[in-house]
Amino acid sequence: MKNIPSKVLCGVGATLLLAGCGGESKPNIAIGPPASTTQSVSQLLFDAYGIDSDKYNTYQEGFGAALDGVQDGNIDISIGILGLPSGSIENLQATSGDARLISLSDDAIDYIEENSAYQRFTIPANSYAFQNEDVSTITAYAILVGNTNTIDEDLGYELARLMHEHAEENTHSQSAFITLENALNGSEGLPIHPGAKKYYEEQGLTVDNPVAELGDTEAKEEFILGTGSQGGTYYPLGGEMATIWNRYLENQNFTNIETGASIENLVSIRDNNMDLGMTVHAPAQDAIAGSGEFDSGAIDNVAFIGHIYPEVIQIITRERSNIDSLSDLTD
Repeated sequence: MKNIPSKVLCGVGATLLLAGCGGESKPNIAIGPPASTTQSVSQLLFDAYGIDSDKYNTYQEGFGAALDGVQDGNIDISIGILGLPSGSIENLQATSGDARLISLSDDAIDYIEENSAYQRFTIPANSYAFQNEDVSTITAYAILVGNTNTIDEDLGYELARLMHEHAEENTHSQSAFITLENALNGSEGLPIHPGAKKYYEEQGLTVDNPVAELGDTEAKEEFILGTGSQGGTYYPLGGEMATIWNRYLENQNFTNIETGASIENLVSIRDNNMDLGMTVHAPAQDAIAGSGEFDSGAIDNVAFIGHIYPEVIQIITRERSNIDSLSDLTD
């Protein structure tokens, strides 16, 4: 393996998992918060390259905190599931001046496509000011799901309608993908909320998904939207969505909260501690099927409401790390 400078903070910080602190210098990799989809994707990447856990030290950080570590030199690689372009990555380049995206090999992408719902994606050159070449990676879809025990048909209809018909009021860059053309992206294999189905069919879309069965929803005024970490895309974008709903829905208040993102949001909906959640479509499929992170039991009170934006796996480092590829970790 190449000589990779890294600061191994043995015993420091409750969020650090020590994969080995016996004096050997190993790269420090931020794999996402505990119980997050980013962690699942990180493991998928390691499996694709045959990278054993003794080859690196792991940090369980949200993407914003992880990039702070990259900037400070405490973290060598940060793996994130983000919109394109990511403001956090642009900020890293502005402060460090040597940010770099790591591309995936064709073999790794083939493995991932065969073993997951993620698909090949090319980050075009010049997506970032520092990026002179195309970068090969994988992508998924960020979607909005609802709790069928708390989101009744009328509210499901209004949530879908408002997020599309007032998308121009959403100032986040990723809101450009909230269109009727994209509305059903990421819905494959998921039951759709009957209110959302009604709205999309009124707009001329063909909806083939099974329709979710609603529970005995009771009238309520306060609703919780689970998003992600403040340094990622979910939290600010979810805040914009909640603002629009609050602007047009009377006697109902929507609050976006910071979470560990997809898996935590799905589990919170399962436990009826959350009404709405933003999630990558792949773990939502697992939740319905009772597979992957949810092999202990399927979730039966989650319904698709709408597509939000394409989620691109972005692997970021700095030139000073001397890491050109994840394959460097196998040497």
